[in-house]
Amino acid sequence: MSDQNNPKSVQTKLTDLSELVGWFQGTSFQLETALDKFKEAEALADEIEKDLTKLKNDIKIVKKKFDSDN
Repeated sequence: MSDQNNPKSVQTKLTDLSELVGWFQGTSFQLETALDKFKEAEALADEIEKDLTKLKNDIKIVKKKFDSDN
């Protein structure tokens, strides 16, 4: 989904996911391609979840470090 040398930001991934969801609700919807689009959206949602979990953990580490310095 994302290039390892230039990974997408969480915001970009959220925008991409929103566009995929919009495709399902739009006039371009085609049953023949729905499964592929669904799998793409599911993989993107998994990536976003992993990114957010990592960010949450990073914030906890910084907070813990900040609290111990004060």
